[in-house]
Amino acid sequence: MEYTSAASRDRYFDTLRAVAIVRVVLFHAFPIAALELVFPSMGVMFALGGSLMVKSLDRAAGKAVVNRLRRLLPALWVMGAILVPIMIHQGWPDRPSWPHLLLWAFPIADPPSSELGYSAAGVLWYLVTYLWLVLLSPALLWCYRRWNLPTVLLPLFALLLLVAYPDTFSWQITWVIQNILAFGSCWVLGMAHREGDLAKLNGKAVLGLAVTCVAGALLWTWTHPGENGHDLTGIPVAYAIYSIGFVLALLRWSPKMAWLARVRPLNGFVSMVNNRAVTIYLWHNVAITIAVYLFDPLKLWRIPHQVLEDAVDFSIALFLILVAVLALGWVEDLAARRRPRISPFVKRRKPQHSAPLLPAPAPVGVRAG
Repeated sequence: MEYTSAASRDRYFDTLRAVAIVRVVLFHAFPIAALELVFPSMGVMFALGGSLMVKSLDRAAGKAVVNRLRRLLPALWVMGAILVPIMIHQGWPDRPSWPHLLLWAFPIADPPSSELGYSAAGVLWYLVTYLWLVLLSPALLWCYRRWNLPTVLLPLFALLLLVAYPDTFSWQITWVIQNILAFGSCWVLGMAHREGDLAKLNGKAVLGLAVTCVAGALLWTWTHPGENGHDLTGIPVAYAIYSIGFVLALLRWSPKMAWLARVRPLNGFVSMVNNRAVTIYLWHNVAITIAVYLFDPLKLWRIPHQVLEDAVDFSIALFLILVAVLALGWVEDLAARRRPRISPFVKRRKPQHSAPLLPAPAPVGVRAG
């Protein structure tokens, strides 16, 4: 059976988002530093969000912000409705006051969790950062259209100041601000892409700048090891510059993606991941944690080969992610004001073969999606 998404979607963006989500899942299942280096998923996803936000803001700024929040928050509400009662029932020694639990409804900071719920709450920083960048988008776009390059660089310079003076705020506030600033430049570069400014730049110059950013960040990480050794993600400024390099290279060009529709399994997979991106992101770490917990009860240690053992364990995690997608993915349909469905795929409508009474007029133009 063939599946597809709406024709107006940017399949290059869809493919980048699918690659980013897959890389996140793989990294949390197999925490190998090389996976972070191969593809900085977070910077890419924030850049895609910034680009798509411009498209919405140009229609109606206030409505665009509300619509983005509507698409983002319901899946989190469902997670909170499931996990918060479980955490309370299982015992939560340092449970915060009820007002702090409201962060599960509107996450302007990381929602609190017990040790039991950490696998879920530990990935919510992304939603917190995304929420703030959505709220800041009208101001960021206004600034960008007046001072484009300074607006791109502003988050990076502010991050340098924050790192230089880390005790200015409490650690909770510092963590939120650090993430906003670390990925703020990627978000604004997404806006530059949507405005068409990146496409106007000389390709060789952009590629050279991208390579310089990536190489410079790696060199700084290598020559300035931290507590965890050569950890790029542990150096916020270096990781921000590294992500900027990838975003410049990936968004400067927009390759044709017509070939994707001809590779039906891959096309369907990309559509599925995009239709359930929030659900996969929210629940993938929970699935991986449960799979690790089941290691002893299922006696997976009996498997003779380590690679096969890891493959079985990861297969269990993938199965649990699939369960989450089938059981809870329909929330994303409601959030997008679509008819809720269990299947994450969208069936391609069969063409109508009945002949029209009058010949169709010739098209006068095609509006880019």
